[in-house]
Amino acid sequence: MASKTNACRMLDSLHIPYTQHEYDWDEDHLDAGTVAGKVGLLPEQLFKTLVLKGDKTGILTACIPGDKELNLKALAAVSGNKKVEMVPVKEIQALTGYIRGGVSPLGMKKKYPLYLHASAVTAELVSISGGRRGLQIFLAGKSLAQAAEGKVCEIV
Repeated sequence: MASKTNACRMLDSLHIPYTQHEYDWDEDHLDAGTVAGKVGLLPEQLFKTLVLKGDKTGILTACIPGDKELNLKALAAVSGNKKVEMVPVKEIQALTGYIRGGVSPLGMKKKYPLYLHASAVTAELVSISGGRRGLQIFLAGKSLAQAAEGKVCEIV
């Protein structure tokens, strides 16, 4: 059994069922497609968490299917910004407590607004980072939306 991360502890405190799935990772293959294959899922079932900065609101996060690209204009519009941009990788850990390839939408060291792609809430099973490289959490999409308190929207 994998050790509990902040994301797991958050789900436990909310009594939301989930399972942990460990996999072997390497620095050069942290993309969603590779990780999905290693845990036996389709890329659209694996949700990646992106950390961004809005020109008006500051730091925000987006959680989208692994096979999709974030639409920055759509995210800016739904988040009340004129523009949003990705945060440099070197700043992610200081902001979230997580490192690239292990950023979970749950249990960040500070609560940032989360924008969750609408496909998550209709999915019976989604996978998110467990909060460290090599660990994925499987849970129902509706449970992810509930736990993350994310705004469900079209951002891809």
